[in-house]
Amino acid sequence: MKLSILSTLAALTLVGNALGQAPVDYSKVQIETVKLAPNFYVLNGQGGAIGVLTGPDGVLMVDSQFAPLTDKIVAAIKQVSSAPIKFLINTHVHGDHTGGNENLGKMGVTIVAREELRNRLAHPAPGANGAPGTPAPAAALPVITYDSPITFHMDGENVQAIPIPKAHTDGDTLVYFPNANVIMIGDYFRSLGYPNIDRANGGSLPGMLAGIDKAISLCNATTKVVPGHGAITDRNGLIAHRDMIVAIRDKIAPMVSQGKTLPEVVAAKPTADYDAKVPGVGTTGERFIGQVYAELKAGK
Repeated sequence: MKLSILSTLAALTLVGNALGQAPVDYSKVQIETVKLAPNFYVLNGQGGAIGVLTGPDGVLMVDSQFAPLTDKIVAAIKQVSSAPIKFLINTHVHGDHTGGNENLGKMGVTIVAREELRNRLAHPAPGANGAPGTPAPAAALPVITYDSPITFHMDGENVQAIPIPKAHTDGDTLVYFPNANVIMIGDYFRSLGYPNIDRANGGSLPGMLAGIDKAISLCNATTKVVPGHGAITDRNGLIAHRDMIVAIRDKIAPMVSQGKTLPEVVAAKPTADYDAKVPGVGTTGERFIGQVYAELKAGK
């Protein structure tokens, strides 16, 4: 398969320029396949986790990572299934989860997502520097959208795509595989770094907490929860994550009520109790404090 030059450049720009890092050498990225159930796999490469349901009815994917990795991702899927890829569900709009859409769309894969996600791909928010975003090509856009839960009956599964309003973004979806007992949750829960409320793309703190509560309600003691980034976890991991968010929010809220500035709130270290416990913290702590501060200042 020949990769789209536009998609490749967009991915390189996102990873390299927008984040201020050297461009990723995708030729060196290896796709790791993890089997979670008899016909369900998680693929890890560069970007968000990919879910793969296999069986006689075809393959259903969750998320697509970056465009330059599509060939490797398709090859990895062929190692576990000879069936064609039928559907791709996007959990949210970010390029490390939707970058391969165009390539897969041109292969005939039906892309499915929230209407809000489709709109943000077609009409992206401006960059951090105010530069206008680049609209996604037509082949990258979801062709089926929804605003209430939908179910895919295939491969012995009843796959549920459940809208999660205004969490990480305003176009999030939780994907539940009840027979495999797996939840693909996208980036509104991540076990690597602190949460990321993408307010520019419609995310919100209350929506993130409600989304985590929804995932908890679907879990039993053996449910595997696949975050957008980080180690696979379970119901207890979700509960601990939610409780952490609430505890940090409740430390920041009184300071906002007292009229403290964001630098003053950051200096008070409201995440201190968790900094040593959260893997891959980096600068995500200060980012999360700023996001919670903005949410509370806005009265959310």
